[in-house]
Amino acid sequence: MRRREFLCGTTLASTSALLGIRPEVAGAEPPPETTRLRLPRYPFDVACTAPQWVAEDLLKAEGFSSVEYVTTPLATDALAAGELDLIVADAPGIILRLDAGKPIVVLARIHGGCYELFAGDRVRSIRDLKGKTVAAANVARRAFVASMAAYVGLDPGRDVSFVIPKDGQAMQLFVEGKADAFLGFPPEPQELRARRIGHVVVSTAVDRPWSQYFCCVAIGNRDFVRKSPVATKRALRALVKATDLCAADPERVVRSLVERGFLKNHDYSLQALREIPYRRWREYDSADTIRFYALRMHEAGVIKSSPQKLIAEGTDWRFVNELKKELKG
Repeated sequence: MRRREFLCGTTLASTSALLGIRPEVAGAEPPPETTRLRLPRYPFDVACTAPQWVAEDLLKAEGFSSVEYVTTPLATDALAAGELDLIVADAPGIILRLDAGKPIVVLARIHGGCYELFAGDRVRSIRDLKGKTVAAANVARRAFVASMAAYVGLDPGRDVSFVIPKDGQAMQLFVEGKADAFLGFPPEPQELRARRIGHVVVSTAVDRPWSQYFCCVAIGNRDFVRKSPVATKRALRALVKATDLCAADPERVVRSLVERGFLKNHDYSLQALREIPYRRWREYDSADTIRFYALRMHEAGVIKSSPQKLIAEGTDWRFVNELKKELKG
């Protein structure tokens, strides 16, 4: 291990101890069915999913001797293909995959407040999107904005124009004035605010009803969860402890992740972690998030499945319910 990696790992381990985030697990709990766990890393910054990278030492304390980070731009698809075991991803994108019948299962809430809808001077509210163009980085973000539009009475299929650039530079279209609005994901909102471009129409961290539900959730490969329930619970325990760590000491977390190459921009990432309500994993109901977004997406015409079907076939809350009782705080 390189000296820098050693120092970062030691620093985070010390922080965990100081904050009372202990690696010990219940003695009566059996060992994990597998000691290998595959998680994603990205070729671009995704600051809000920091818990899955901060959790490495905690995962090893849970019995995972091999914690692998697989670089992929499409973690949810890699999870469905069996190339990953566990990921943290946004609820709207996951619901699209569940509606398509992908073999994944939602396991736990992680945090809310990722997305922010930015707009130019012609858009002051979601209703003002009528007749306007929205730049979206992918189909999940398009579905999210469509859900917002349908919630206030617009027909997103007729009233709003969406553009998804093939080069992924949706934010740049907004910056150049070629789109009226853009849905940002950390650290994009932090960059737009720093550059004083546009204004925030909706912040899912503070604006109801979006702030009352989780943005990002933990998802497992269905076969992995079915074959390895003990490993699944142990992995989730490490993940929610890491979520608490992100809330308690974001500066140290970001410094470590920049040093280890998981994040590139220190300042924007730090601002994102300070703004994201990580501690809400204990507060809100997991099923409510899936039900809420599924209803909105169904109203917008972007999914066909009912919320009841998605919850029944695509979720498993037993692990997080146990952890909520176990990790009181």
